[in-house]
Amino acid sequence: QVHLVESGGGSVQAGRSLRLSCAASGSIFSIDVMGWYRQAPGKQRELVARMPSGGSTNYADSVKGRFTISRDNAKSTVYLQMDSLKPEDTAVYYCNTQVRTLFNRVIDSWGQGTQVTVSS
Repeated sequence: QVHLVESGGGSVQAGRSLRLSCAASGSIFSIDVMGWYRQAPGKQRELVARMPSGGSTNYADSVKGRFTISRDNAKSTVYLQMDSLKPEDTAVYYCNTQVRTLFNRVIDSWGQGTQVTVSS
């Protein structure tokens, strides 16, 4: 179906940057929505950034001005540039995509998650 491969996670000190990537593969004709979610230990999964096609990009209040989501439709890849990282950004980050197949079938998919750890 649709397979998502995430990369770019790791451990950094506060104030530094990381760039997450998520490449989608499979029977993808077009991308409707690409986004990033995260889940910190003991907390629920939350929306970080979302980028629908033809719609407004939205960010969680906690990351506005620091994180930037972008996408490359030709590569079926979504990115999350994370600047000025804070310890509270520590979480497992999940890529989420909503794509259309060659036959206009909508598929919602999730990545396996990539760990981001920010130390003081």
